[in-house]
Amino acid sequence: MPVMKRLVVVAAVIAAVVLGDVPGGPSGAEAQVFRWIDVEGIIHYSQGIESVPPPFRQGAVIIGYERTEGPAPVVETAPVGVGRVRFTPGQPIMVSVRINGGTPATLMLDTGATRTVINPRVLEALGANYRDAQRGTIRGVTGEAPVLAVRVESIEASGARSGPLLVVSHDTGFGQGDGLLGRDFLDQFSVNIDNAAGVVTLTPR
Repeated sequence: MPVMKRLVVVAAVIAAVVLGDVPGGPSGAEAQVFRWIDVEGIIHYSQGIESVPPPFRQGAVIIGYERTEGPAPVVETAPVGVGRVRFTPGQPIMVSVRINGGTPATLMLDTGATRTVINPRVLEALGANYRDAQRGTIRGVTGEAPVLAVRVESIEASGARSGPLLVVSHDTGFGQGDGLLGRDFLDQFSVNIDNAAGVVTLTPR
C-alpha cells in the first residue's frame, strides 16, 4: 500500500487531553490551512474551508495559516528557543529532532496526535527506561493495540525544546520517519505553518 494512503490520524489514549485549534489567527494576507483525510486514508492540505470537499469539512482540522498575497517572508535565523522547520508544501511535515540532547529521530508533525509516538528501536538506542513505563492503548484505522509510554527528558526541534515528556513507544508502520510529533510537544508553542515559504515556526508560549 502506498505510504501516503497509510498516513492517518493516530491518537494515543494514555491520558485525557483536550485538543484545541492551533494558537493564533489569520492576520493581513493569511488564510486558514486545513488538514483532512479522505475515505482512502490519504492526508490532504487545503487553503480555506471552501476548498475542502463538503463530506470531509466536519473532520477538517486547522493546522496553520498561509500567506495569500505579497512576497514570501525572508526566513531569518531563529532566536534562541524558537524553532523553524523547513518542509515541502503538500507533503507531510517531517521534523528532525534530538531526544535527550543527542539521539536523532525524524518525526512527522501531526496536530491530530494527542501524544508523541516514537519507534521502539529509537527509544532502545536512547536507553529509555521501561521499568516505570505506563500501559495504554493506541487507536488507528486497523483497530487498537497495547502500548507502553516512557519518559524522555527532552525533545528538541530546530532549537525549540520541551520536556520532560511521556512518549508512546510504537511503530506507526508508515514506512517514513520514526513516528509522530504530537500535541504534548506542540502545545508548548505557538505553531505557524507558512505554506508559501515552506516553514513551520515554533514560538515558545
